Amino acid sequence: MSRAALRRAARTEWGPLFGTVRRALVRKGFRAIPMTLAAVALTAVFQIVQNQSWGFEPVQKIGSVQAQLTWWVALLRTPLSLFVPALDLPVWGALAQVLLVFGIAEICLGRWRTLAISYVATLAGTMYARLAIHIGPDSVFGLPAEAAKVVDTGPSAAVVGLAIFVSWRYRAWFTCGAVVLAMVVEVTVKSNLAGKEHIAAVAAVLALCGVDEVRRRRRAARAEGEVPPCGRGHGQRSGAPARRS
Repeated sequence: MSRAALRRAARTEWGPLFGTVRRALVRKGFRAIPMTLAAVALTAVFQIVQNQSWGFEPVQKIGSVQAQLTWWVALLRTPLSLFVPALDLPVWGALAQVLLVFGIAEICLGRWRTLAISYVATLAGTMYARLAIHIGPDSVFGLPAEAAKVVDTGPSAAVVGLAIFVSWRYRAWFTCGAVVLAMVVEVTVKSNLAGKEHIAAVAAVLALCGVDEVRRRRRAARAEGEVPPCGRGHGQRSGAPARRS
């Protein structure tokens, strides 16, 4: 493929998304992503505190989720669990993921929708972990009983979910497919709790994408006075949004 063809492909894939993010940052700078900056700061604070001799236990009590916990405790801890970095991964990875993916999502989707999708993806993983342990290790969908003791924190499921939803909304099909494929490869190579939770997050967010697609098409049909033929968008490149809705 020639260099010009690659540039055209990149513009088709990321042009609308890049344009939306660039305009917001040029107009507002970091004021365009206040929620993301707060999330990065909170993640950094949790990392610092949990590495202190006095701070590990308090952080675990407010933000550590395990499948062996009762439901109400897990649900109470879930909102903060996104921002507690996993102990076995470098914190810079979590900070970079939150800054980049949450930042793009906040600009393209708005802060409340970004948070909602993040928690749907995270809760899907949490719910699946309990189901998989109940199924047991003999099934491809199951997990061994000791997985119930694994500390399940960090933004990874939320990041996966947001990446899929934003790329779907902006018709960056290659990116969306690449994220899904990467999660499938991850769970194939290492069938552990994190990998299977990521697959659960993918499934939940793809369902959200489907609901959002139907809603947007119906709204466009009402605006145009007719139902669009199957597969058509509504006035933008393959349905890519011109603004947040």
